[in-house]
Amino acid sequence: MVSTGSTTEAGSTTDVAICVDFGSTFTKAVLVDLAEGRIAAAASHPTTIETDVLDGFDACVAELTRQDPRAAGAEVLACSSAGGGLRIAVVGNEELVTAEAGRRVALSSGGKVVLVSSGGLDAAKLAELRDSTPDVVLLVGGTDGGNRQVLVGDAEALAAAGWSKPIVVAGNVEAQAEVSTALTGIPHVLADNVVPKIGVLAPGSARAAIREMFLVHVIGGKHLSERADFARMVHGATPDIVLTGVELLARGLDAERPGVGDVVVVDVGGATTDVHSVVEVDPEDSGLSREVVATTPVTRTVEGDLGLRWSAVSTVAAMGDPALVEAAARRHADPSYLPDSDDEVAADEAIATGAVGIALRRHAGRSRVVLSPEGKVVERTGKDLREVDLLVGSGGVLRNGRPGVAQRVLGPATGVDLEHGWQLPRAPRVVVDTDYVLAAAGLLAGEHPEAAFRLTQTLNPTPGG
Repeated sequence: MVSTGSTTEAGSTTDVAICVDFGSTFTKAVLVDLAEGRIAAAASHPTTIETDVLDGFDACVAELTRQDPRAAGAEVLACSSAGGGLRIAVVGNEELVTAEAGRRVALSSGGKVVLVSSGGLDAAKLAELRDSTPDVVLLVGGTDGGNRQVLVGDAEALAAAGWSKPIVVAGNVEAQAEVSTALTGIPHVLADNVVPKIGVLAPGSARAAIREMFLVHVIGGKHLSERADFARMVHGATPDIVLTGVELLARGLDAERPGVGDVVVVDVGGATTDVHSVVEVDPEDSGLSREVVATTPVTRTVEGDLGLRWSAVSTVAAMGDPALVEAAARRHADPSYLPDSDDEVAADEAIATGAVGIALRRHAGRSRVVLSPEGKVVERTGKDLREVDLLVGSGGVLRNGRPGVAQRVLGPATGVDLEHGWQLPRAPRVVVDTDYVLAAAGLLAGEHPEAAFRLTQTLNPTPGG
C-alpha cells in the first residue's frame, strides 16, 4: 500500500482509495469511496514513458484532488501495462499438451505471450527465445511422475546459455529439485504443475508465481520510474488485475452477495483485442466433450493482430472488407489519430465490430459432434460462451462513442447464426465499462472486498436479478 498522505492522523482519508492503471498510452486513475463502493472522481493523463511514469500519475492525483480533496491523503493501488506490459515466453514439452497449457496459463496471468517453444531447447530455439525478449520464462513439461528429461534438459540448457531473466517452473513436481539445482544463480520460483495429470489444467499456483516475478523483477527492471513508490504501489499486470475484477463480477463474494453469473469481457485496444471470460463448466457437459487441454472457468486470450490503430491493417485484412482498407492504413500510420468526421467515427466502429467478432470467435471456438470408439462426443476448440449472462465492452471506442455504440459494436457478435458451431453468446445483456470499474475492483478485491464487489455491481444491468 502506498499513501499520498497520512492515513493515521485525524482527518485522514482511509475512507477512499486511488486506483491507477498505468497503461501503454494513458494513465487512468479513479478515486473510490470505500464505504459506498462508488467512483468519487476520475482522471487520466498520457503515460509519461519518456520521462517518469509518475509524472503522469502526479497530474492525475492533482486532478482527483481538485474534484475531491480526500484524494490528497488516499492510499494508492496500481496495476501496469506500461513499457510493453508483461512479456512471457513459454517453454514446454509437447506442443499440444504442456506447451499449450503453459500458453493458456501465461495469458490468464496477464502476460503477452511472445514465444511458445516445445520439444527441448537446442541452439536454434535458444536463439529464438533470446530474440523474443521475454520478461519471464514459464518452464513447463511432464505430468507429475511422468517425463522429466525435457524439463530438466531445458533448465540445464538455459543455465549453460547464461540465461539471467526470471523463470517460473511449473512442470513435473518430482523433477523440481533437480531443475532448481540446474537454475542455481538464476532468479526462479517453483510452482505447482500446470498439468498434474492428463486432462487437468491447474493454473492457480503458476499464475501467482508469475505475478510475484512481475512485481519483484519486471516492474523495477523496466526502469519506468526513478521513484521507489512506483514499485510499492503496483500490485500486478493490468490484464491480471482486470481478470480478478471479472471473476468478482461473475462470482460475487458469497451467497448473500452473488455475482452476475457467466461473464465475458472484450477490451478493444489500439494494438490488441483481449477477451476475458469466467464461465462455469457444466460437469455433465464436460464429460461429453473432448479437448486436448482441459477447459478452466477463467480464461483470457489476446489477439495481437486485432486493434484499432497499430493493428488496424491486419484487422481489416482478417475482416476481408476492402471498403475499410484506406481507413485502416491511415490509423496504422498515425496511431494517435482521432476521428474528425462522422464517416471516420463510423470507420472506427466498423473496425472495432470486426475486431470484436473475430476475437470472440477465436476465444469461443467451435463445437461439433463426432463419432469415436466411445460413441458420440462433442469436440471443441475453445470456450463455450453460448449461455453467457453478461457481455462487457471496454476500450476507448466504446467508452467515448456515440449513443448506441455498444449495441452497434458488440451486438453483431451475439445471437448470430450458430449453424457453423461457433460457441458465441446467444442473448447476453450488454454493457460498457465506462469508468474502468474492472481494474479498480481487481485492485481492491484483496484489501477492500466489499467496496470492490459494490463497484462491480455498477456493471450489472439488473442488480439482484
